Amino acid sequence: MNQVPSTGRMYNKLHFSGLEFLRFSLGIFVMIYHTAHRYPQFDRTPWLKDIVSMGFYATSTFFVLSGFLLAHVYFNGNQMREPANSFWLKRFSNLYPIHIVALVSSVLILLLMHRLAIPPDGPGATPRFVVYDTNDITGQTHPELYRHYMNNRELALNVVLQIFMLQAWNPLYLTFNAPLWSLSTLFFFYLIFPFAALRLLQVKKTKLAIAALCFVYLLPPLYVISNQLWGVPWTGLLQRFPPFRLPEFLCGILCYSLFRFHQQRGYRPGAVRCAMLSLFILCCVAAATLLYTQSPDRIWWPLLHNGLLLPSQLVLLYLCALLPAPRSAWLQRNLPRLGASSLSIFALHVPLFSLWITLEPLLRSMAADRHGNWQEWVARAGHITPSLIGYAAFIIFAVWVCVHFQEQFVSKLRKTILKYVLRPAA
Repeated sequence: MNQVPSTGRMYNKLHFSGLEFLRFSLGIFVMIYHTAHRYPQFDRTPWLKDIVSMGFYATSTFFVLSGFLLAHVYFNGNQMREPANSFWLKRFSNLYPIHIVALVSSVLILLLMHRLAIPPDGPGATPRFVVYDTNDITGQTHPELYRHYMNNRELALNVVLQIFMLQAWNPLYLTFNAPLWSLSTLFFFYLIFPFAALRLLQVKKTKLAIAALCFVYLLPPLYVISNQLWGVPWTGLLQRFPPFRLPEFLCGILCYSLFRFHQQRGYRPGAVRCAMLSLFILCCVAAATLLYTQSPDRIWWPLLHNGLLLPSQLVLLYLCALLPAPRSAWLQRNLPRLGASSLSIFALHVPLFSLWITLEPLLRSMAADRHGNWQEWVARAGHITPSLIGYAAFIIFAVWVCVHFQEQFVSKLRKTILKYVLRPAA
């Protein structure tokens, strides 16, 4: 954590190097969560496979982190540093280009996969294919019952939802690019932020407010468990329905309020307390992983996904905010770049991986028999096991693409939009 120069009404704003590293790490975790299952090598290390399966922890932490950072950046004291309209425009101009590029590229790559018809995914690849969200036991025993191809009306409806970033409000299934629901939920959070933060930052009993929100967050999963509502649409509602996920974002704002209160009074937890808090996080994650992966009881997914882990996420955020700035000049220069690319990683890793997992086996097949024909190359590619070296190369490639996409496209487009929209009002 280091202090950076400020201008205008932003005084003594701190730059949180630890939070930059955290949000980049969360993006990488989510990317691995959505892609590692394609590599059977992970099955040989069950504990690693179990940890990777906890990807929802990263998404929830990212929502908490968003509330914390927005409150830090856009508020001086208890006053927002700019009008709500300006805030909405800035956030929208950063979020929407990422969303649209991720959406269009996902559809185009699905069509390309179908065109190339490389097994096992290529022949059946289509934007119409979805899977109904369910935790019902039949989802494991008979998964084919929940596979669905959208008809024209469903397809048109979900295109409209995607264009207006409302796809998180569809509790039945995820379409086109599944992780984009998180951007839709963030969009909802941005809409209410100016009003919610203005009131939450004035709360005096911050810890009590956090405890109350943690309790409220547990109400929907407790209702689902008590009524044994394991199927559609409740699974989708718990996973992404924006009002159900709102307590995470609001707790992030309150966490910043508590952090700011401690900073103003010169309080900083000592080494022993930080160690105990770190141990608390590790114990929560370890226990949650065991319960989620080893317990056959379905009650744990709703509880762990919606609220039970929220205290550990708040502690993680608080501790990362305390981390000092790195001494390395390279890290000081690049951590903000990596942190800023996190949303792009969330959104673009699916189309990038779909392209990678299609072309890597094909190129390896062609390299193994340069004198073969297309049909032979495609047939052989369907039997090639993806390599872990190739997977490591993909992660590096995806990060490189997302960093440059954020800087060369999103940031420049955002500046152009703000230049022409905000200038007349100045």
